[in-house]
Amino acid sequence: MKIFCIRIGFFFALLFLVTNCGSAKKSIVTLPFERPAISLDEEIYVPHLKSERKNFFKDSDAEIKWVDSIYSQLTLEEKIGQLFMVAAYSNKDTTHVNAIDKLVRENKIGGVIFFQGGPLRQARLTNRYQSQSKIPLFVGIDAEWGLSMRLDSTYRYPWNMTLGAIQDLKLIEKVGEKMGKESKRMGIQFNFAPVLDINTNPKNPIIGNRSFGENKVNVTEKAIALMTGIQNQGIFATGKHFPGHGDTATDSHTSLPTVSFSRERLDMVELYPYKRMFDEGLVSVMVAHLNVPSLELRQNYPTSVSFNVVTNLLQRDLEFDGLIFTDALNMKGVSSFKKPGDIDLEAFLAGNDILLFAENVPLAIEKISKAYQDSLISEERIAFSVKKILRYKFKAGLNNYKPIVIPNLYTDINPVENDALQYQLFENATTVLKNKNEILPIKELANNKIAYVKLGDDTNSSFVTTLKKYTEVTEVSDTNIDSLNVKLKEFNTVIIGFHKSDKAWKSHDFTENELLWLQEIAKKNNVILDVFAKPYSLLPITNFEEIESVIVSYQNNAIAQEVAAELIFGAIDAKGKLPVSINQNFKVNEGLTTEKINRLGFTAPENVGMSTAKLAQIDVLAQKAISGKMAPGIQVLVARKGKVIYQKSFGYQTYEPIMKIDNSTIYDVASLTKILSTLPNVMQQYDQKKINMETTLGTMLPIFNNTDKQNIHFKELLSHYAGLVAWIPFYKGTLNSASRPLEKYYRKIPSEQFSKQVADSLFIRNDYHDTIMKMIVDSKLSLKKEYKYSDFTFMILKDYLEKTTGKKIDLLSFENFFKPLGANKTMYNPLQKTNKTDIPPTEIDTYFRHQTIQGYVHDMAAAMEGGIAGHAGIFSNAMDVAKIMQMYLQKGNYGNHTYFSEQTFNDFNTCYFCPEGNRRGIGFDKPQLGIEGPTCGCASMTSFGHTGFTGTMAWADPDNEIVYVFLSNRTFPNDAKNTLSKENIREDIQKVIYEAIVK
Repeated sequence: MKIFCIRIGFFFALLFLVTNCGSAKKSIVTLPFERPAISLDEEIYVPHLKSERKNFFKDSDAEIKWVDSIYSQLTLEEKIGQLFMVAAYSNKDTTHVNAIDKLVRENKIGGVIFFQGGPLRQARLTNRYQSQSKIPLFVGIDAEWGLSMRLDSTYRYPWNMTLGAIQDLKLIEKVGEKMGKESKRMGIQFNFAPVLDINTNPKNPIIGNRSFGENKVNVTEKAIALMTGIQNQGIFATGKHFPGHGDTATDSHTSLPTVSFSRERLDMVELYPYKRMFDEGLVSVMVAHLNVPSLELRQNYPTSVSFNVVTNLLQRDLEFDGLIFTDALNMKGVSSFKKPGDIDLEAFLAGNDILLFAENVPLAIEKISKAYQDSLISEERIAFSVKKILRYKFKAGLNNYKPIVIPNLYTDINPVENDALQYQLFENATTVLKNKNEILPIKELANNKIAYVKLGDDTNSSFVTTLKKYTEVTEVSDTNIDSLNVKLKEFNTVIIGFHKSDKAWKSHDFTENELLWLQEIAKKNNVILDVFAKPYSLLPITNFEEIESVIVSYQNNAIAQEVAAELIFGAIDAKGKLPVSINQNFKVNEGLTTEKINRLGFTAPENVGMSTAKLAQIDVLAQKAISGKMAPGIQVLVARKGKVIYQKSFGYQTYEPIMKIDNSTIYDVASLTKILSTLPNVMQQYDQKKINMETTLGTMLPIFNNTDKQNIHFKELLSHYAGLVAWIPFYKGTLNSASRPLEKYYRKIPSEQFSKQVADSLFIRNDYHDTIMKMIVDSKLSLKKEYKYSDFTFMILKDYLEKTTGKKIDLLSFENFFKPLGANKTMYNPLQKTNKTDIPPTEIDTYFRHQTIQGYVHDMAAAMEGGIAGHAGIFSNAMDVAKIMQMYLQKGNYGNHTYFSEQTFNDFNTCYFCPEGNRRGIGFDKPQLGIEGPTCGCASMTSFGHTGFTGTMAWADPDNEIVYVFLSNRTFPNDAKNTLSKENIREDIQKVIYEAIVK
């Protein structure tokens, strides 16, 4: 027999202050919404025997003894006082606080339910109220998506509708565990969650995204998981809103909604989750204010005060023996029925145990006392509820009450690990509903021009920023749809992000104008629509034919946006299933899978076995470097297991606090050029068997034939084992005695013979490259075979590549690597493509170019090559450098594109001369063999990378799956003191990275 069940959600009196979510304006696309079809042919769930139900909170003799002892000491009024949980706020004035004090002291109320405020203020008030209470108070809160539903400065988990899209129930249970831990730390015993309402009415004005969805099985499974997590932490979960608020067209905060279903339908659908949840150990239930004629014959008689519903149905028929709460008694759905005091009495007579948000507690106590005296209420009835309340106070540990510890409260309820779970939740929730021609993920980057168009009125920065981390994405906007479509003609793909407020009670609807624009854009373009709002926002769209892809991201927060961008570019695959139907277009539980391709993604450190707290020490070291004037600004990126887990920028472009460094700033990466540009092209030549480890330099470049360098092997050349000199100051021969550029070699204005730009208003003669190469050919060669680092290696290799391929190395690298990798911020001569303000200066040159070097390569020899050299010249940011390093880490493959074979990478990452004391691989630097070296000494021997003169480092470790990138302009204003290196800042940061690995 198939077993199904669902959960019902509860919403508290905060909403009496909140404007009702009104119906949207009539759309130009007219479509009557459709309720999902409900089949009554399904098998009915058969509940367990009461003795077989799960019990999170076992009974004990000590409990019975304590309850009887306390109860026997109470006066009638004190017993009745235990029935009330009153509304308390931590953002109100002393008048409110004093009023609660009085209710606690004089009326001996049983508890408080907190609404708006802040965690520290609430904790202090909790301690205050508890200190005045004869019997410790129950403290409850609506925390359907965490404490942030009511409290500022607390963590917000996804809405239930978002969780409803997740297929992994363990993740939902983890959410419950987090909520439970945070509630316990706040001195709370009741989380009025989970919502069990099955949202079968898309126009429901108050439940909506508070529900797990429209399918009773899905709702039930998610509710059980959330409840299990909460109650495993010793916190009581409360299923709401009994008997089912999911198919209502009005809000019970403002009026009494009617549910017109038959008892058969209620048994099959609305009551289904309760039956299952009771078997799974649900502690408490909240009864809604509804008019349900099939359950209560009296016309417009609220369920919350109906004996037929609360006692006959809930307690007798369904055999629920846990605590029963009314929904807030100030809500119009019930407060219009009877006056304060009378409504409380009616609710108690109906069979409720705890009366929430009573508007006049003294009067209510008086009314119930009078009913007792008039024999309308028996002692047994009072004992039944009050002893039950006391039993659960014992189970909550209130028999041994301890005040909330205030120090570290904020940190304890906002652990850094929360983001790790949040990433997992959205990675599992984000749902792809359409993927025509498998447009997702976007694989081809080289020839795909991508535009982004924003719809909606909320923030989109995280989405756009993350999209741009994958490739060049152009934001396009206009006030006229025709003009906008003209602008979009030059693009192959248009990503439309629909961004609406992430606040639960805000409208998530498209405007009529936005619907029109969506249609017009889709007619003329390949469109990927990503909706950062509840799925019901798609209801007015009648025709999805012209939209190539539809993604539902559910919420408009930073992590949801980041995850959506990952999915679009294939760093993650789609896993979510739609929790509700969208008319006839998309049915509940639909959701396509997409391909995951090995591009870098983004997550929290804990998801890849790292510690956020430990990585925070990087901030300290970076600030130390900046404060110590070791570098004006710094970028640091750390990735592990294919996920970027740390990416921050520090400082300014210079020591003047004017231009801040951000993650899009591009740096002169100096010698990193060798492994970012020249080496991968050489590896392709090797992969194509055009060269091998024994190929001689004379064979590669005829200019070296008949010289003492002609027999240098490729392996020796790339291992810096060829005996070449380190470098030659080529620029000095082009200067006069005053160190000024000679007119023989330079011009201030470019011409046909002087077109290579060295700096502002300085152009070198084009043929000086031949002079440089001749000087290298004629340079002294050491006869002793030993490790000696030389820039000549990569200057030679650039010449080889250009002569072999017939293409300049800047174009070669762009076509072969940068463009297909989406490394659009990686380039030579960046001033031809970007603004100078995006590039920190590297030096105030007083010896050669006599100007501030900004946007021109710092290295003098590379500058004399017009900024395009094999050993230097590349400008990039940490994200782009990480892509190339990740490509190496993945042994030549990135984004499911193979750049060279795994064998080729292995050949180049081999240290062939380690026995001779030479740590170098083929083009790559490797960890030190002795004491001194480029790394912290903690990287594995399979690791590889390079460092750069301007204060840069890129390192990858296959054993630990780590990529580390450090960029700076430590050479500004001059390179006289390399304090950055002397203080081991780069190495110390690398050490922190390894220490952050959770063993």
